[in-house]
Order: sequence, then C-alpha cells, then structure tokens
Amino acid sequence: MGINVSKNYGTWKKVGGSFEHFPMREHLVIERKEKYSFSFSDAELVQITTPDIYIVYGDVMFKQHQLYFRPTNDVPDMIKLRFTLSGNGTIYNYVNNQKYLFNSNQQNIIYMPQLDGIGEYDTRRNYRFFEVHFAKEKFLQLSENSCRALQVLADHVDGGRYAQIAEQELPISSAMHDCIHGILNCNYIEGLKVLFLQSKCIELLVLQADAFEMAVTKKQNFPLKSTYDKDCIYYARDYLIQNIHQPPSVAQLSKVCGINEFKLKQGFKALFDSSVFGYLSDYKLNYAKELLLDGKSIKSVAFELGYSSVQHFSTAFRKKFAVSPGKVKT
Repeated sequence: MGINVSKNYGTWKKVGGSFEHFPMREHLVIERKEKYSFSFSDAELVQITTPDIYIVYGDVMFKQHQLYFRPTNDVPDMIKLRFTLSGNGTIYNYVNNQKYLFNSNQQNIIYMPQLDGIGEYDTRRNYRFFEVHFAKEKFLQLSENSCRALQVLADHVDGGRYAQIAEQELPISSAMHDCIHGILNCNYIEGLKVLFLQSKCIELLVLQADAFEMAVTKKQNFPLKSTYDKDCIYYARDYLIQNIHQPPSVAQLSKVCGINEFKLKQGFKALFDSSVFGYLSDYKLNYAKELLLDGKSIKSVAFELGYSSVQHFSTAFRKKFAVSPGKVKT
C-alpha cells in the first residue's frame, strides 16, 4: 500500500511501498521495517506481504494537524481491516463525500477504492494503527456463505461501491489484540509463516464480523434513540481517554458530555459492552501491554497510567491477561 501525502498541496511524498514493488514470485512472505522522517511526520512502518494479503503496522508522530491525501494508481483493489491502536484521526474523502473517524482502540472494516481528500490528526500523541488488506477476490471468497454483515459488505465491494461494515466503530477486543500481537511477533519462516499469517488475518476478520453481528442484534434494544445522545457517549469516551491520568467521576463526565448519568451508564453498556470505568480499565491495560512490548519498564508504565502502585498494576494486569507484566516483557 502506498499513500501519497502533501504539505499545503505541494510536493508529493510516498509513504510505504506498493505491491508492484514486491518480488512475490521469489518469496512467499516479504517483510519490511522502515523509518521515515518528513516535514509533516516521523513514522515507523512494518509491512508484510503474502499472496492475497497485505499487512501494515504504523507508529506515526504527526508534526502538523492537516494533510492532503492524493489518489494513487499503483495500489490493488483491496478491503481494509482497520484497527486504531492509539491516537485519533479523521479523513474526509472528496471522492464519495464521506467522513471517516479513527478513534483510539476502535476497529472497522472499510472498502475505499480511491482516496482524494484531507486527513486531520492529533499532533500531541503518537498515532498507531494496524491494518490487514485482503485482495478483493480473496475477500469475496471468504465472505461467501459467512454471515449477513460480511455478505452485505461483499455485495458493495463486488459492485465497486464505497462501504464500511458499520457506521460507528467498535472497540478492539482482547482477542483481536492477541491476534495483532501474534502477527507482529511471528517467528515462523516461509511456508509456515504464510499459513500462520493467513490464519490470523482470517481470525481477525471472523472476530470483527462477529462483533458487528452482535452490535446489530443489540441495536434493536438500544437505549439511546437520538443521534445527539450517541454522539455524547462517543464524546465521553474520547474525553475519558484523553484524561486517562486523572479521569473524571461519572457525575463530572456526564456534565462534560451533556447527558445525564443514567443515559451515560446505559450508553456505555450499549455501545462498548462495559461500564464507564470498566471501559477505561480495559483500555489502560491494553495500552499498558503495548508500552511493555515497546520496552518500557513496569514501574514507568504503572506510574504513567496512574496506578497507585506497581503491585496494584501487576494484579490488574495478571487478572486481565493471565500473565504477569514481567512475562510480557521477556
């Protein structure tokens, strides 16, 4: 995948590679780890290409709030499983006049044949994303006789129509995080590596499809009827994450987001299948796991995320992941 970006609509730069540059006939798996430094961002990318599947993980620090995305002609027609691990962003695509929101710890499945528009990003924190791109024919094959959510999406894809599996993104589950971690830390080689990566990518597709099917079922009994109420809950979620070190009380959060406490609690349960602070705790621990895998010490992670002690952090971490923080680092 290549993304052309420009500062102030000026000189084009290419971030990442494209499929046509990879010698697929020579190797079953091509993996590249690269660093980029531009006037608009610093980025580290991990790119993995196998037959019919392209995987990319990005850790980006944006230096400017707004970027322009130019259409590219060398990218195959693909369906994107999108996971925003941290940071926030918005893309306005002029081609279909659609706005796409990418919020921390959220996921969606997107079909966007062409992009020509504006991207806006938070310059205060790193933006991390993980994507799996299925070749169009591969995705259509996998979606056949699967579930209604994927089949509806496949109908749009087959017709070349822009689509995403859900209007609102859903949280990244622990099982999805585990799949992503497995892909990024795969030690198999060649044939076995292809099988492992393909199986994990398909597992991610299954987990996402199942999550969206469950969301459709819950929608029938959804307690928030108005768009305003839903927007308030998403705003509350974003505010909670932005203030992760000193989170507000439920009463304070309800005032900030403009909704009463009852709707706030019911809305979190409906949208995120969790209580307000259950969601925050889950988010903090998933983020803590990322920090530990990046090499940060247990003590610094516990302090950064506001735990009262290393012991308190370790207990919560072990309860969620069934392993101690120390074993994650080894």
